[in-house]
Amino acid sequence: MTSSRGVDPVAPESADELFLTAEEHEAVREAVRTVAGSRGTRRPQTLNSLLEQWNELVDEVEEGYGWSAPELSDDLGCRTALARLWRLLPPRVRAVRQRELDESDRRFRSATVDCPGHDDQEGLWWLRRVPRRLDAETTGRSAHGWPLGWEVMAFPKPEAVEITDWGAAGGSAS
Repeated sequence: MTSSRGVDPVAPESADELFLTAEEHEAVREAVRTVAGSRGTRRPQTLNSLLEQWNELVDEVEEGYGWSAPELSDDLGCRTALARLWRLLPPRVRAVRQRELDESDRRFRSATVDCPGHDDQEGLWWLRRVPRRLDAETTGRSAHGWPLGWEVMAFPKPEAVEITDWGAAGGSAS
């Protein structure tokens, strides 16, 4: 949602809209420009669009991620951009939006499992997690049990990862 001045409103603060000062608006825009740019899209990114991308990806991972490991890595770019952006935002903006980011992060952690051998508490933790549910188009598996597109994973598929084979009759799970 964009205001009549063409700026990206940050988010509601309780029941009232959060109104940013001109300096805060400029600081948010500059932080986004510095970190995200257009991220390969036709239109420039905003704080809201990055948070929406993250939330939409979390929704997709919760439902069952149907793309490959390299695609997931690319899709996670929105969360990486948010991490870089967060420290550049004005304190009041961070404070208001922190709950939203924390909730999406919590949901992502719940819908994923740690990659074996990686400490989840280190920076960029979202890059070291695998969706609990993968929707595969084929029944083919790598030597480590991953579906095609995930064979780049250098460790065996964790038991907690369910693979739904959409290529099999009726979409059986393994």
